[in-house]
Formats: sequence, C-alpha cells, structure tokens
Amino acid sequence: MVLIGVALIVIGFAFRLNSLVVVTVSGLITGLIGGLSITDIITQFGEAFTTNRYMSILIVTLPVIGLLEKSGLQNQAAKLVSKIKAATAGRIINIYLLIREIGAALGLNSIGGHPQTVRPLISPMAEGAAEAKYGKIPKKDKEDIRAHAAAADNIGLFFGEDIFVAVGGILLMKGFFDQNGIDSDPIMMALWGIPTAIFAFIVHSIRLHRFDKKLKQKFSPKNAKIRNGTTIRM
Repeated sequence: MVLIGVALIVIGFAFRLNSLVVVTVSGLITGLIGGLSITDIITQFGEAFTTNRYMSILIVTLPVIGLLEKSGLQNQAAKLVSKIKAATAGRIINIYLLIREIGAALGLNSIGGHPQTVRPLISPMAEGAAEAKYGKIPKKDKEDIRAHAAAADNIGLFFGEDIFVAVGGILLMKGFFDQNGIDSDPIMMALWGIPTAIFAFIVHSIRLHRFDKKLKQKFSPKNAKIRNGTTIRM
C-alpha cells in the first residue's frame, strides 16, 4: 500500500497537475499509510529539505535573472544575433549543444541550464536569428524554437556528464556493480560514454539541421501568399 504514492505521482503528472502539489500530497498519503503521524511526516519533510538545502541555491539566481530580463537582456541577445548573417535558429542551438556537452564532460554542469541560460539567452538568440531571416514568425514556431533550445540543454547535459568520472551517474553504476559482485572501473565507464556522447551530438545536429530546413521551407517567399494585404504562411 505504501507504493500508492508512486501511483499518485504518475497520475498527477499524467494530468499535468502542479508537480509540487502532487509530490507533497503523495508524500503525505504515503506517510499516513506507512503509519507516521502528521508531525512525523512534516519533520521528515523538514529534515530532507535541510539535508539537501544546497539544491535550493538555484533560487538565489532567479531574482538576478529576472532583473537582467527586465533590463532587456533578451532583446539585446536577439539584436546581437540578428546582425550575424550566417546565424540560424538551428545553428545557434547547435553551438550551445556543443558547449553544453563539452562543459558537462569536464564537470562544468553549472555553466548552463534552463532558467539561467536557455530562457534568458539561447532561446531569444535563436528566435532573433529566425526573425532576422524570415521576419516576424508565429507564436507556434517560437514555441518550437524554445522547445529545441530546452532539448539541446537536456541532451548536452545528459550525455556529456557521463564522460566525467566523478558524476553521480557513474558512481551510482560503480556502486551497483560492486554490490552485485561485478568488477568495474569508473574511468573505463566514463571513456565508453564518449562514443555515445558523440553519436548523440551527431543525431541531434541532424535534427537541428532539418529544423532549419523546415523553417526555411515554411517561410520561403514561394510558400507565402498575399491575401488582402496580409502575408499568409502555408
């Protein structure tokens, strides 16, 4: 019965409910089913927060990012990129993917991230590159660009960090193998992560190239019709 908390999290995420509320309610119900009192459950929450309080240090950076955005950081980033003729949305994101993956491979996981890099810098730069080439683009295509920028961050971090030997994933696998009597070398595991990271970079670079071609095809003059003075994209 205590595993019902897992089911609640799955259901909550499936219905796209507020993740903080879903996890909190799941923890409360799991604790009550497990025989804990409300006081004990709240104590457990407090101890977990105190133990992992370094995870909340990201919150400290959010006001700084908010002030920078209010001061026009996104506009300046878009304006700067729009002056580079060779820049496209896909190329901007691809360069960030490369930097993100190499940084993660060197253990520099904090040089990127969605709130501190993708939202204030990479997405506006990619959107600025697209609008410099094709003019004003619809909201849906802006959302696609933002999604690709966020995906590049995830992919770069996920496959890059496995090359760094001191990352939690490598140490977790080392501990698992040791517990099951399997001899393993963390350095070799990290080295074998290099081909995977290279392949992931190539595959996603192809995806970004195809995304550029899709934008070019969609917003090329031959696919636009003028109706009543309004340009309609096909």
